[in-house]
Amino acid sequence: MSVDANRSATSGAGIEDRSDVLLRVRGLDAGYGDLQILTDVDMDVFDGEYVTIVGPNGAGKSTTMKSVFGLTALMGGDIQFKDEDITGRKPENIIHVGVGYVPQNDNIFSALTVEENLEMGAYILDDVPQDAIRAVYDRFPILEERKHQKAGTMSGGQQQMLAMGRALMLDPDLLLLDEPSAGLAPDLVDEMFDKIDEINDAGTAILMVEQNAKEALRRCDRGYVLANGQNRYMDTGSALLEDEQVRQDFLGG
Repeated sequence: MSVDANRSATSGAGIEDRSDVLLRVRGLDAGYGDLQILTDVDMDVFDGEYVTIVGPNGAGKSTTMKSVFGLTALMGGDIQFKDEDITGRKPENIIHVGVGYVPQNDNIFSALTVEENLEMGAYILDDVPQDAIRAVYDRFPILEERKHQKAGTMSGGQQQMLAMGRALMLDPDLLLLDEPSAGLAPDLVDEMFDKIDEINDAGTAILMVEQNAKEALRRCDRGYVLANGQNRYMDTGSALLEDEQVRQDFLGG
């Protein structure tokens, strides 16, 4: 089905009428410098929801994520988080309202130890919350085993877990994940998705861009399909997987 920002993918009720909206993006135009990538993009994430953005290369998926986190040039539209206007705010301000972000690249401090990386995740606080570090170690036991190891010497999968752990140090309401399975060995991809499921099951809303579109849609609550910087489809993950046109155009049949 074509995207309709006023239609709920889960119940048929109007998305605009739902009271549990966490993130609301409306009419977003954004890009880099004078280059516009996104045109009139609408998107919602509700409290505790797991939402995936898929689409071809160059569709504007990562740009959407970066725009929410204040890393692009906004040219129009507005972004609200928990009913607060965060349009155009800098990343350090957006962290304060409860948004965590894990970029695809350069997402750890290679020269620091695992534990020092986690401490950096709480840099806006006067004191590092030890209970937050404990919670990350409980979520990712391998990080506790390697807590004194330089982060740059760990495997790609372990580094990705560290990046997510650092983003969780401030207990965000919404976690933005940009291509979390990129570059991982095939046997680690399922483990990474399982960890994301666990984070979501614990109450953190997820907005994820993912190259492994079929697996991402299989696991998420709702999905958005972008193409050429614009909304194309929005529905439940399962409905998008079953949609013949979506499969043909965006999922390889």
